[in-house]
Amino acid sequence: MSKQQTPWFGSRFHVAFTREPIAARGGGSGEGLAEDLCEGGFAEVSGLEASMEAKTIREGGANYGVHQRAGQVSFATVVIKRGMAPARDLWHWWALFAGAGAPDGANDSRRNGAFAHRLTVRICMLDIDGTPLLKWRLERAMPVKFKAAELSARAAEIGIEEIHLAHEGLYFEAP
Repeated sequence: MSKQQTPWFGSRFHVAFTREPIAARGGGSGEGLAEDLCEGGFAEVSGLEASMEAKTIREGGANYGVHQRAGQVSFATVVIKRGMAPARDLWHWWALFAGAGAPDGANDSRRNGAFAHRLTVRICMLDIDGTPLLKWRLERAMPVKFKAAELSARAAEIGIEEIHLAHEGLYFEAP
């Protein structure tokens, strides 16, 4: 008989955005070192999901159903939310892609080599004492939407900013 375990609450987690060099052609190592773009505690992360399209194959003479085979995997857009703070890290990362007021003054970072690196997002769920319990990695992430907090003088809650991420891979890492 298996022992029932207490479920984890996902209320403490850490998110880190890193720009990592792409490996050089021919299997060599990438140029430069990984660069931390933004990290910290966030209020909410949603969209850590992947789905696979089932491919059906009909076989002549097999009249009872069809064969199911694995198809292409797709990933949901990940939404990360946090309370607004003086640091504008998420806005600067968005601006690198969108070319909207990039921090380096470039009008369009997409043409100026900002994508010479792979962008990786690591999401780590922490225990009450800060010990990592679960880790996920988003490969080749790209911000597709930025939303600033709603501005209202009558609001009593904290302002929340969010960034939506499209990515090309969701991986589970051992803590």
